[in-house]
Amino acid sequence: MMPPRLRVGDRVRFVSPASTPDRERVLLAAAVLENWGLKVDLGENAFRKFAYLAGTDEERLADFNAALRDPDIRAIIATRGGKGSYRIADRLDFEAARHDPKFVVGFSDISILHFSLWKHCQLIGIHGALYGCDGGQIAEETSSSLQRLLMRSENVVIFSREEEATSALTTTGTASGRLIGGNLDMIATAAGWALPDLNGAILLMEAVEMYLGQVDRHLTMLRKGGHLAGVVGIAVGQFTNFKPSSGITIIDLLRDHLGDLNVPILGGLPLGHGYSPLSVPIGSMALLDTAARKLIIEQ
Repeated sequence: MMPPRLRVGDRVRFVSPASTPDRERVLLAAAVLENWGLKVDLGENAFRKFAYLAGTDEERLADFNAALRDPDIRAIIATRGGKGSYRIADRLDFEAARHDPKFVVGFSDISILHFSLWKHCQLIGIHGALYGCDGGQIAEETSSSLQRLLMRSENVVIFSREEEATSALTTTGTASGRLIGGNLDMIATAAGWALPDLNGAILLMEAVEMYLGQVDRHLTMLRKGGHLAGVVGIAVGQFTNFKPSSGITIIDLLRDHLGDLNVPILGGLPLGHGYSPLSVPIGSMALLDTAARKLIIEQ
C-alpha cells in the first residue's frame, strides 16, 4: 500500500516509539515541516521518560496507534530511534493501517516498525528522518530528500558516495526487487517474528556504534538461519563509528559475510547515521545498478 502524498495544510504527528528525544531537536525538525506548509502536532507521550524509553510500552503504543487511527493525521514521524520499538512492533493497529494508509517516517530502531507494517499489511514506509549532524543542524540535502518522498511522486535515485567507507564493498551486476531493510541490529532482532520474507528482495542495511563481534553474530545468524535466502541484491548504507579490531575492519567483516551470498552489492549509499543521510521508501520496487553506482526506487 502506497500512502497518499502530503499536501500543504496536511497534519503530521511526532511520536516516540523508542527512546526519549531531545526537545530542541524535535522542535527544529517541526519547524522544517511547517516551512513546507504542513501542520505539526505531538503525541501525548512524545517527551515522556521511563528509563531508556519514552514512556512505558503502553504509553508509546497508545501514541502510535492513536496516530494510525486519526483520519486527520496524514503522516507519522518518529522523533528518534534509540531502543524500544521492538517491544511494541507486533501490537500495532494493523487494521487501522490497512484502512487508512499513511507514511511512517523513521530509521534506526524504527526499522522494526517498518518491517512489521510491511509483513502484516504491505505498507510502504520511509527509512529516513530530519536527522541532524554537525551539532544538530539538518542538511538541506537531508531535508529535501524527505520532502520529495512525502510530497511528490517522482522516482528516487540514490547515488553511491565514494567517501563513504562502504563504497569499497561494491561488486558487479544489477538486481531488481522490493527494497526491504534498514538498521542491521533491527533486521537481526526481527528475524523469526517481524522480519518479512526477503525472497526476491534487495536488502538494505546500515548500522552505527556496534562492536564488530555484534555485527559478526548478527550476520552469521541471518545467514545460517536462512533469513537471507532468496535476497537478490544488497544495498549497503552508512556503517558509522566502527573501530578496527586486531586489524579487521567493518568493511573486511561485511565483505566476508556478504560476498558468500553471490548477489550484486552496492555500497556507499548515504543512508543511515552518517553525514547528510537521505531518505528512501521501504517496500517499493527498486533497481540496483552497480556499474552506474546508483539505486533507483520506483514511486
